Amino acid sequence: MRPGREKGARGFLHDNSLTLAFGAGFLLTLAGQAVAGHADFNNHLAAEDLAPMSFGGYLLSSDFAVDVMENWQSEYLQFFLYIFGTVWLLQRGSPESKELHKAGTESDEDQRTGAHAQHDSPHLASVGGARQAWYSRSLGILMCALFLLSWLAQSVAGTAAYNEDHLRELQAPIGWFEYLGAADFWSRTLQNWQSELLAVGSMAVFSVYLRQRGSPESKPVGSPHGATGVEGG
Repeated sequence: MRPGREKGARGFLHDNSLTLAFGAGFLLTLAGQAVAGHADFNNHLAAEDLAPMSFGGYLLSSDFAVDVMENWQSEYLQFFLYIFGTVWLLQRGSPESKELHKAGTESDEDQRTGAHAQHDSPHLASVGGARQAWYSRSLGILMCALFLLSWLAQSVAGTAAYNEDHLRELQAPIGWFEYLGAADFWSRTLQNWQSELLAVGSMAVFSVYLRQRGSPESKPVGSPHGATGVEGG
């Protein structure tokens, strides 16, 4: 391999290591969930004297889909609420919060939009009008859309999985709207929501007093506890 290409590959890995590491971790844990879920699903079938399902069949099943989607929707809900919530909500002393005097959407000068856009700012930061308004909220809008789509997918897959269980017990299936009011749907949903809200709230409070050297999610080690909106590097 030529030195330039080798350096380029190493540079790409270095510059994108956070995304690549979490992407690889996601794929490995998803594969692990599929293997463990398949074994657990077949254990339930064996307990009911039913034939086991193939691994490929399980990957395409509603049981696997609903387990995946219920986790995805709660994660995207966390980011959606956090992105929009931190526009106005504050926590004194936390690097997860803006500085206390910056609550709100901030000025064009602070956000480098419109006439205050710089030469290297994204094009949509300077165009004004509806396009700039959309772009200035695009991250939160995307997270909201991903949350709603994954929650919809959870409800559809959950309906199918719920009805499959009922059919094995010779009970009548229910419709999608009926499932939206079922305890199974809300049990799956709320058990994930409460854990996400607990995690975000805990991070906001613990980061007031605790530190992690070198992490941008922490204040610098020597920063006072009352310093707000100050991140490490």
